[in-house]
Amino acid sequence: MKFLLSLALYTVVISCNQKSPLDQIDPKPLTENLETQRPKNIILVIGDGTGINQISSLEFYKEGVINYERFPVIGLSKVSSTSKITDSGAAATAIASGQKTYNKAIGVDADGEPIANIVEFASGREMATGVISTSSITHATPACFYAHNIDRYNYEMIAQDLTTSSLTYFAGSGLQYFTQRSDQNNLTDSLKAAGFTIDTIALNPYPEATRLGYLIGNKDLPAMSEGRGNFLIDAADKGLALLQQSDQGFFLMVEGSQVDWGGHDNSFDYMISELIDLDNTIGRLLDYAIADQETLIIVTGDHATGGLALTAKDGDYDVIEPKFSTGNHTGDWIPVFAYGPGAEQFSGVYENTALYHKMILLLDASNAPYK
Repeated sequence: MKFLLSLALYTVVISCNQKSPLDQIDPKPLTENLETQRPKNIILVIGDGTGINQISSLEFYKEGVINYERFPVIGLSKVSSTSKITDSGAAATAIASGQKTYNKAIGVDADGEPIANIVEFASGREMATGVISTSSITHATPACFYAHNIDRYNYEMIAQDLTTSSLTYFAGSGLQYFTQRSDQNNLTDSLKAAGFTIDTIALNPYPEATRLGYLIGNKDLPAMSEGRGNFLIDAADKGLALLQQSDQGFFLMVEGSQVDWGGHDNSFDYMISELIDLDNTIGRLLDYAIADQETLIIVTGDHATGGLALTAKDGDYDVIEPKFSTGNHTGDWIPVFAYGPGAEQFSGVYENTALYHKMILLLDASNAPYK
């Protein structure tokens, strides 16, 4: 209990120019509590632009099970960047690397210097690692888990970083940043030289692959309403099939990107169709964690988008009328859901940077391999 209280107090990052006080915590107190609680694997799910009101809308607009409701542990993260309102680059950097930074940053600190991310940490422990997104794989959120760049819109440079990353698996779109480049290089050749099997057509199975990448679509994947189908669930299934072969465990980040885009467009139909797809994928991943019992699954958002409110239409409390107040991001606290070994560490209120530090402490509490 003393450690949990200390963790809640120390997760606040006082200044972007200082190390998180979590860096000073002796991990030994956590080790004592984790002999049977430390996860072998971590699945991190990020709903881009997904806040509590977006999640609440599932109650009224999704038929069947709402998988967010199945989690026993819930916390709240505070998501401001060095600005009061974050963008996806700063938010994903905070989650992936444990430091607050400026908007548009990709895996760099407030001074533009590269900072290590959890994929690099996990790979250093010989864990398998993967990143999945329903946007371009070079988009801000997925990029923060393998790249380091001062500007999220430097897509070609971010694509170059993927070729030298330690990832075992990736799935998303953005082929043009690899094959239609200003430098005339074809980075799919570089990926193959690094040991990746690359598919640019469909999520075909490759049971013999040791590293696997899907680049489906030139720029962005279609919306659900445009026929994307089961890409997110299928990509997650193929990622798990490959990553679980690792004796040292795995880390997998799965992003539902386009909930955010529906919020920016103030299109509730767009937003809710993406959110239902995300929730269905969460259900599949949660089922995996429940069956496995060695996997921690964490589900959160990077920020909320659109200022969504679920209002009573014309004062009629039996009729919901979704309304947006902005086309931009908001400063809302974002819920965090957790299940599996170590899930209790994610209750309470903390900065989004604490997500990284909690995952690191759980994976490396005793500085020894998983047993």
